[in-house]
Amino acid sequence: MRVLVIGSGGREHAIAWRLVREDGVDEVLVAPGNGGTAGMQRVRNCPVGVDDLQGLVDLARTERVDLTIVGPEAPLAAGVVDRFQAAGLKCFGPSRNAAQLESSKLTAKRVMADAGVPTAEHWAFDRLEGALELIDSRPEGALVVKADGLAAGKGVFVCRTREEARSAVRQVLSDFGPAGKRAFIEEFIEGEELSFIALVDGEDVLPLASSQDHKARDDGDAGPNTGGMGAYSPAPLMDDALQRRILDEVMHPTVQQMARGYPDHRFTGFLYAGLMVTPAGEVSVLEFNCRLGDPETQPLLMRLRTPLSQLCLAALEGRLGECALEWDPRPALGVVMASGGYPGDYAKGHPISGALGDSDEVAVFHAGTVRSDTGELLTAGGRVLCVTALGSDLAEAQRTAYERVGRITWRDEFHRSDIGHRGLKR
Repeated sequence: MRVLVIGSGGREHAIAWRLVREDGVDEVLVAPGNGGTAGMQRVRNCPVGVDDLQGLVDLARTERVDLTIVGPEAPLAAGVVDRFQAAGLKCFGPSRNAAQLESSKLTAKRVMADAGVPTAEHWAFDRLEGALELIDSRPEGALVVKADGLAAGKGVFVCRTREEARSAVRQVLSDFGPAGKRAFIEEFIEGEELSFIALVDGEDVLPLASSQDHKARDDGDAGPNTGGMGAYSPAPLMDDALQRRILDEVMHPTVQQMARGYPDHRFTGFLYAGLMVTPAGEVSVLEFNCRLGDPETQPLLMRLRTPLSQLCLAALEGRLGECALEWDPRPALGVVMASGGYPGDYAKGHPISGALGDSDEVAVFHAGTVRSDTGELLTAGGRVLCVTALGSDLAEAQRTAYERVGRITWRDEFHRSDIGHRGLKR
C-alpha cells in the first residue's frame, strides 16, 4: 500500500512515523513534508503545498496512492476531501461542509445547540462597537475572546479583565484577516482541559486514548495561548465514567446531528473535542477540531498498536463498528521545542544540532524544520520539534523526554519545563 500524508508539521511527521512501521505499507509520501520526514526510510517528501488541491489530486493519481490522510485543518476547510472523492480517490477526513465544525465557530455553536451539547454561553459580533458594549455590560471578571475562523491555534484569548477583553476583541477584528471577520465572546469556565479525539465514519465513534495538551506558552500554564507546547497520554483525569459521559453527551449527539440535522455535513474523519471538565465533574465543549491534535498526535501515535492505515480505511468503508484499538500500556509524553518569540514574531534559519537519532522509545518529531542544500537541519517555524518518549510511568516518560530535549540546541530555542505537571499531581 502507498499512503499520502498531507501536511508539513509535527502531526504529519508522527503519522508518517507510525505508517512506515505497519505491515502492508510500502511507501509514505508527504506533501510537502519537512526536514524530519526528508530523512526517513520509505518516506518521500513531495513539493506540493497543502493549498494546492488540484496538485494534491494529481500527485495521488500519478503515484497511484491507495489512501490519503489529511493532517492540517486548512485543506480540509478548503474542500480537499471533496476534490479527492470527485476523482474517485480514498481520502480520510471530513468534507468541506463537515469541516465547518472547526472552520466556523458560529456553525459549531449552532450544531451544539441543535444537538443539546453542553458549551459556554457566547455572543458573536462582526462590529467592534457591539462587542465593547457587551464587555462593558458584564460584571468585571474573566471572559474568553475567540476568532471565528481558523487561526492556527492562536485565535483564543483568556481575558481576566474588561480591558484585556477589549484589547483582544480589537485584535481579533483588525489583525486576523478572514479568520477575524467575526469575534466570539464566551463566558469563562473554570476547570481542567482535556482532549478527546475519535475516529468517526459518519455514525460510529471510536475514541482514541485520552490525552492532555498544554496550550499556554509558559510554565504554570501562564502566558499567551499557542498551538500547543506539549502533551501526554493517557490523561489521569479520564476514567471510564467520564469517557462514557463524553461519548453520550458530546460525541454521539454531535455526529448524529451532523448526519441527520445537516444532511450534507455527515462527518467522516478525526473529530477532536477540546473540553473543560469542571471541579463538579461537568463537561463543556470549548471547541471542535476536525483533525488530529498537534501535539497530542505525537504521544498518541507512539502508543497506538492498531494499524492506522487500516483504521482509516475501515472508517471510509463504514466499518468502524467492527474495529477495536490496541494501545501500548506505557504513558507517552511530548515536549515542544519552539523558536524564541513564538507565538509572536520569530527568526528562521538557525542551525539545529543534536536532533538526530530516533527509536521506538524516543522520537524527535519535526514541525518547523527544513534541510538546506547541504543537508543541514534549520529552523523554519514557531514550533520546531516535539521530543516524545515512552516510559514505565508518566514520570519516567517525562524524564526521558527532557533528557533528550537537553541534547538539542539552536539559537533562541525555548520550551516549557513542566509538561505533564497536572498528570503527575494526580
